[in-house]
Amino acid sequence: MELHPLRRRDAVEWSRLRTANEDWLRPWEPTAAQPWAARHDPAAYRAMRRALARRARTGVTVPLAIRVEGRLAGQVTVDNVVRGALRSGWLGYWIDRGAAGRGMASLAVALVCDHAFGEMGLHRLQADIRPENQPSRRLVERLGFVQEGVLRRYLDIDGEWRDHLAYALLDDDLPRGALARWQDGAGL
Repeated sequence: MELHPLRRRDAVEWSRLRTANEDWLRPWEPTAAQPWAARHDPAAYRAMRRALARRARTGVTVPLAIRVEGRLAGQVTVDNVVRGALRSGWLGYWIDRGAAGRGMASLAVALVCDHAFGEMGLHRLQADIRPENQPSRRLVERLGFVQEGVLRRYLDIDGEWRDHLAYALLDDDLPRGALARWQDGAGL
């Protein structure tokens, strides 16, 4: 498994992957006026990548591609980074259905958590997950995230306002780090 910044040359591969995973990803994605295919063509990737690169230069997001066995397999992002007294970020991720269940998403998230609490200097990461998304809930729970509450009708997802469970991990929750927890078997 490899993590790297989003690259220009990944547009076609990203488009194919997102298009092939529509049924797998659509229930967890924000509602949009455009059809799935239009939102996930190479031009949409290039526009998204440019916007994320601008935000990354200002320090409010860290978007990373996940590669498994050399193939693009997903993305993990720390977004809405706030500095100052809060030092917090929001964690989001998705994984190709073909790579799911092998611990790769958990490994990617663990590595990003350690980066966020190390080099980025954050104190808190929050992951907001629909109650129905059992695999995602298991992923964050195994890595030590704690459910802090319910966010009622929080986000417009897949055509409706959906409740989310608020999970958080603090920098001192895992003294050895998230990767060590994953290596101890939490990611499997």
